[in-house]
Amino acid sequence: MAQQIELTNKVKESQLGQRLDQAIAELFEDFSRSRLKEWLLDGKVQVNGEVVTKPRTKVMGGEEITVLAELEDEERWEAQDVPLDIVYEDDDIIVINKPRDLVVHPGAGTPDGTVLNGLLFHYPPIAEVPRAGIVHRLDKDTTGLMVVAKTVPAQTRLVRELQKRNITREYEAIAIGTMTAGGKVEKPIGRHPTKRTLMAVNVLGKPAITHYRVAEHFREHTRIRLRLETGRTHQIRVHMSYIQHPLLGDIAYGGRARIPKGASDELAEMIRAFDRQALHAVMLRFAHPITGEDLEFHAPVPDDMVAMTEALREDAKLHHEDEI
Repeated sequence: MAQQIELTNKVKESQLGQRLDQAIAELFEDFSRSRLKEWLLDGKVQVNGEVVTKPRTKVMGGEEITVLAELEDEERWEAQDVPLDIVYEDDDIIVINKPRDLVVHPGAGTPDGTVLNGLLFHYPPIAEVPRAGIVHRLDKDTTGLMVVAKTVPAQTRLVRELQKRNITREYEAIAIGTMTAGGKVEKPIGRHPTKRTLMAVNVLGKPAITHYRVAEHFREHTRIRLRLETGRTHQIRVHMSYIQHPLLGDIAYGGRARIPKGASDELAEMIRAFDRQALHAVMLRFAHPITGEDLEFHAPVPDDMVAMTEALREDAKLHHEDEI
C-alpha cells in the first residue's frame, strides 16, 4: 500500500544560487537524490506554495519547500524474531539500544536479520510506515541508542527535527593517540574516491560537523565524548581519522592496533583483539514528536569498551607510578 507523505523545510541562506534539485537533496536527506528528482519532475514539489518542475531552477534562500508524494512499498521485508533491547516505547516511538554485529536496514549482503526485520516482528503495524519507521542509523558494529517512529506523523516530525539539528546524539569512543583538547571537525563527507563502501572527507560531499571533547587520557589512547551536529554515513569514524585520531579497532579508517611501549602482554593482546570500532551512542535527547515532551535516554557503555577503558587506565596509572 502506498503511503502519503508530506515534507516541509526552508531553504538555508547558505544555499543561495543552488539548483532546486541540489537544494532539496540537502534538505531531505532521508530520501535518495534520484527519488527526489523524480518527485520534482512529477510536480510533487512546491516552492512557496507554487509547483515547480524544473531541476535547474535557482533558489535564493528562505523559500518554503513542500514535497507532497507517495511512497510505494519497494519490497516486503520479512518479520523476524530478532532480539531488540527496547529502552522505551509508547504509541508513537520506540527507542532501542543496538548491540554490535547487528545491521539496521536490509541491503546488499545483509538481506535480513536486521533491526528492521526485528521491528516488523515486534510491532507488525510498523510495516505501514516507510522504512519501518527508521529515521537514523548506526553502523553494524557501532552500539547504542536509536529512535524509531511507529507512525507516519511521528516519522515525519522526527525527520524534520533531525534536519533542523534539534535531536542531540552523544557518543563515547576510544581514539588512537593522545589528544590534548576537544574541538570541532567541520569537513564535508562523500563517497571515498576509490573504496566505494567507505566514505571520506570530500570537497564535493555533504556538510558535516562533529564536536568532541576529551574525557580521559591514556598513554597512547584517549577516551572522548562526541556530539553530532549532522548525520552523515560513518561521520565520526571519518572525521576522527581525518584529524589523525582514528577509533580503536576501526581498521577500515586507519585504526590499526597501537601498543603502548612497555605494555603488559595482556593489554597488548586486548588491543590486538579489539575487532570493532570503539564507538557507542551513549545519549539521545529530543522532543517527543507527538506530545512535545522533552525526552532523554542513556545507554551504558558496553562491556568490551568498559574492559578496554579499565585496562588502558590501569596501564596509564602503572606507568605514571613508575615515572615518579
